This record gives sequence, structure tokens and C-alpha cells, in this order.
Amino acid sequence: MKLSAVTAALLLLAACGATPEPAAPENPGIAACREEARAAGASRDFARQSVPNNQSNQFRLDQERAVAERAALSDCLRRRGLSRGGGVEPVRRPGTL
Repeated sequence: MKLSAVTAALLLLAACGATPEPAAPENPGIAACREEARAAGASRDFARQSVPNNQSNQFRLDQERAVAERAALSDCLRRRGLSRGGGVEPVRRPGTL
């Protein structure tokens, strides 16, 4: 009986944990630029170079795709006169673009 009371108390305490606040909705201009960057022709070029069974190829292409998408997003935001949050360039591992 003591064990089940302790278990019930612990479950009640766990249920009272803080829930994360929902994320603020994204600016429609930034969302449009993000979609434009993902749909850019560079993504299709990377898909053509993909070798599914080669992990190093997949890693390299993922890194190059991320760099290309960030550049396309920044270009789009600049064209629309929107600012991009942050300001610090992501760390690049040696051997990647």
C-alpha cells in the first residue's frame, strides 16, 4: 500500500511539471523566404549527386545543402528588406564548404 501511495504521489508531481510555451508565429515574409530557399534549384542539384549507400557522400551533401539554403534565405531576406536574427555564422567543420 505504501509503495502505491508513493508512486501515485510521484506521478502527481510529474504531471505538475512546466509545459513549454508555444513558439511565436513566424513572420509571413520570413516564412516565404524560407520556403523559397528550400525550393531553390540547388536542392535539386544536391539530390542528383546523392549516393544513398555512401554515408560520407550524404554527410557532405547535407552540409553543402545547408550552406546553400542559408545563403538563399539570406539573399531573399535582403531582397525583401527583412532582417535575419542572430548574426553569427555557423561553425563549419574542416573539409566542408
